[in-house]
Amino acid sequence: MSTSALDTSLLDRTVADVRAGASSWSVTPLPERIALLERLRPRLVARAAETADAGSRAKGYGPDSPWAAEDWIGGPWALAQNAAALLHVLRRIAAGKDPLDARRVHEENGGTRVDVFPATRWDSVLLNGYKAQVWMRPGVTPEQVRADAAGEYRGRRGEPAVALVLGAGNVAAITALDILHKLYVEGQVVIAKMNPVNAYLRPHFEYVFAEFVERGWLRFVDGGAAEGAYLCRHDGVDALHVTGSDRTHDAIVWGTDEEAGRRRREDLPLVAKPFSSELGGVTPCVVVPGPWSAADLRYQAEHIVTSKMNNSGHNCVASQVLVLPRDWDGTERLLDEIRTVLRELPERADYYPGSADRLASVRAAHPTAETHGDGCRLLVPDIADHDDRLVTEEVFGSVLGVVRLPGATPDAFLRHAVDFANDTLPGTLGATLIVHPRTEKAHRVAVRSAVADLRYGTVGVNCWSGVGFLLGFTPWGAFPGHTRQDIGSGTGFVHNAFMLEDIEKTVLRAPFAPAPRGLVTGAPSLSPRPPYFVTHRTARTTVERLTRFTAAPSPVKLPALFAAALRG
Repeated sequence: MSTSALDTSLLDRTVADVRAGASSWSVTPLPERIALLERLRPRLVARAAETADAGSRAKGYGPDSPWAAEDWIGGPWALAQNAAALLHVLRRIAAGKDPLDARRVHEENGGTRVDVFPATRWDSVLLNGYKAQVWMRPGVTPEQVRADAAGEYRGRRGEPAVALVLGAGNVAAITALDILHKLYVEGQVVIAKMNPVNAYLRPHFEYVFAEFVERGWLRFVDGGAAEGAYLCRHDGVDALHVTGSDRTHDAIVWGTDEEAGRRRREDLPLVAKPFSSELGGVTPCVVVPGPWSAADLRYQAEHIVTSKMNNSGHNCVASQVLVLPRDWDGTERLLDEIRTVLRELPERADYYPGSADRLASVRAAHPTAETHGDGCRLLVPDIADHDDRLVTEEVFGSVLGVVRLPGATPDAFLRHAVDFANDTLPGTLGATLIVHPRTEKAHRVAVRSAVADLRYGTVGVNCWSGVGFLLGFTPWGAFPGHTRQDIGSGTGFVHNAFMLEDIEKTVLRAPFAPAPRGLVTGAPSLSPRPPYFVTHRTARTTVERLTRFTAAPSPVKLPALFAAALRG
């Protein structure tokens, strides 16, 4: 990260310009902050297709490819949804209400819970059956939660400050959502350094955020590690947020020279500024044995493959280890369905830098690994060694490993699975638990204990935990407890529209089966196959219409949206 040959004059001017705007953002009244977000939304829609198409082309397929839906979901729609979430809460405050309705905050099983989703009537219509709770840290009372929420807008604004956001290179919306969080939740103006992998998004972001740029509250810069290192250590930068890997964090905080280890041991950081981060890990998907039908096996195979193959597995919360019951008669049938789905998916390549080398190393370690589809979808169906690379480090590519654990009953299996996820797999960002409603009803205590005991920032029950990244009302970050000397999956939460403090984790639930089949599983809902499934036949059209609806809701848009969703 040498900066000795770096021309820093542009970076210095950028810091000075943003720093000059910090005070004016701090005193911008709530009605104007709301108006800025409202004016952002039509700009987002106007640029949505170009933004999504740019992502599709960069990944090696066309805007009309079935894969292009992910560039709408993880780009324009995610930004529209998060802006809508913030607007919902800010409008409540502007109307003289508390950010949280008191009925949303309650005690449950010895802890304080906040019902954050659905938050609006449109949430209930568009994602029927999806629910999310935020679990607060032990000892936090409902009264504290309500009193502490949205301090930026309730008499506890921080001092003017400049935040550096080091953008992620994989999912388009990450940088944009981090900018929104810093501006609106933490009250800080922002320098956003684009990642070289997706720096092509910069002109689209500058268009969408044009008013913030014009008023000096936001600047975008390009560059690599040297530019990032210089800005991290700049005296004019007060706080940092990074999405990446633990290696990125450690290089910033401890350096990369021969003294880095000593600095870390002695806790002598090169950068000691307030630092939040989201750094990934090895993400588990745990399948609980139960009375699954053939349709259940196929649907959940699509779900599991989606959690791995979305964005070619280049997600910090992509399922990397599928944890299956060794003694369940459904294990092999589920794996056969997963193989079928992998073969049926359209061709694409792993586009992220270094992915070919990472997949090659997996093939070298597992010569008998199964190759499906276009040759870069790997399945390692039985990992016996818990020191295996797929268990010990994030691969960041389209490979799924399977670990089989003992347990003749759901209770026994869950005890093994939770211990394995917590104590063997590195990282605490997200975990997915798939359980049949009848199994949960019969083993309620065991399932409840598993959800409570999983030390992950987002636990998805019958829902890929990555969906929590998208919703805006569901705080996104690692399970608390990491330190700068042992950073793990990072520290702090973003995408926190209710602006909660003292968060432990988010628990997200979705229907086990789509409508109308949910009627026979005991968990009915009106939701069809989700459009984020990689097998959804009309996903691109559905999400394009969903983006336009989210940015400007209107009942007249619903028939066309539902028509596309139901054809999937």
